[in-house]
Amino acid sequence: MTTRYDNAVLVDGTGAAPVSDAVLVVDDGLITYAGATAEAPRTPDATRVDLGGRTLLPGFFDCHAHLSMTPERPLISGLTTDPTVGTFEIAERLRATLHAGVTSLRDLGGTPSGYRTVLERGLIEGPRLQVAVKVISHTGGHADCSLPGGLDAAPHLGELADTPDEARIAARRMLRAGADVVKLCATGGMGSPHDDPDDEGLTSEEMRAVVEEAARHRGRPVAVHAQGTAGIRNALRAGVTSIEHGYGITDELCDLALEQSTFLVPTLSTVFAPLDPATMPAYHYQKKSRWSGISKENIAHAISRGVRIALGTDAGVVPHARNLLELSHLVELGMASLDAIRAGTLDAARLLGVDERLGSLETGKTADFVVVDGDPVRDIGILGRPESVVLVAQAGQVRKNTANTRGNPLFREGNSQW
Repeated sequence: MTTRYDNAVLVDGTGAAPVSDAVLVVDDGLITYAGATAEAPRTPDATRVDLGGRTLLPGFFDCHAHLSMTPERPLISGLTTDPTVGTFEIAERLRATLHAGVTSLRDLGGTPSGYRTVLERGLIEGPRLQVAVKVISHTGGHADCSLPGGLDAAPHLGELADTPDEARIAARRMLRAGADVVKLCATGGMGSPHDDPDDEGLTSEEMRAVVEEAARHRGRPVAVHAQGTAGIRNALRAGVTSIEHGYGITDELCDLALEQSTFLVPTLSTVFAPLDPATMPAYHYQKKSRWSGISKENIAHAISRGVRIALGTDAGVVPHARNLLELSHLVELGMASLDAIRAGTLDAARLLGVDERLGSLETGKTADFVVVDGDPVRDIGILGRPESVVLVAQAGQVRKNTANTRGNPLFREGNSQW
């Protein structure tokens, strides 16, 4: 079936200027045309949908999320949570995230590969999913969730390794478990009580062993939690695919990232999150307070240097289904709106290795797209409000339509798609 979306402002995700009077034609889940109405092909048999001048964009990506986590639930609660209830909670987070405009998501620890399978089979609705399964850390590192008595508070989240050989074997276990990407810890972190962002995690040698192992398995990427400067340097020297967070990135490390075409996923949603000592452990509040200004300054500099940026939020540490607020934070630190949109679409697709079929509205690509009320190029904050996202589609199939009422431009009598 062919569907023609008329009367749209097209922002195609490539960074090109918007097309003010545009058409999108979708046939069998693929884009057959995206561009100016004046140049559009004739489609006399298509189902026509008038978008009423709204903005049409590619489906967005979140390259760093944790579906098994929520900000209000400490890790220890996983020991007492009914796993069946937890499964349905994750399914609901997936649906809400999709409805917020995120059609593809990478979970970087805590979510098994079975969720990817049920999404592919259409058993639940949610973003297209890539998973790391668990996070590889050294003993006492950021992903070591051991309690004082020795009990592991989050066995679904952390995988420990303390030598290059152990790191290599841990990577093999993750790949055996269905990981699309291997996640490592090169530094400590904010939310863990026993380490600090300036503490080094896995060594360059340990990370290099994982990079080599991942390359042997269809070139799997390696994403690295790296906040402090020393750990970022170690990870870049190991040849990893992406630096997650990157708060201590320096001019020297920008040079190295640019030389190696390494992506930075800055997760600014955690940096801009409100600080409340009444609701945060003291160690967490102190670290976040100390790093907030430093992080903004360093990420702003990385943006100005042209380091490759892909959108990621750390959803789970911050609330789910508010993912596109990250775009506003990128713009606040100096990124142009069209570049921020590209960071959340085509550049994110490049990081995830799916840019040949996703990430932009171009002929031949899969028809993942969103429609929003308003002009996000002028006011990027529109995209951070899920209620402004009035339509979400994956492979041409509408997953959300909040404009399905008579008299609304998105409604057509007898149009079974709605």
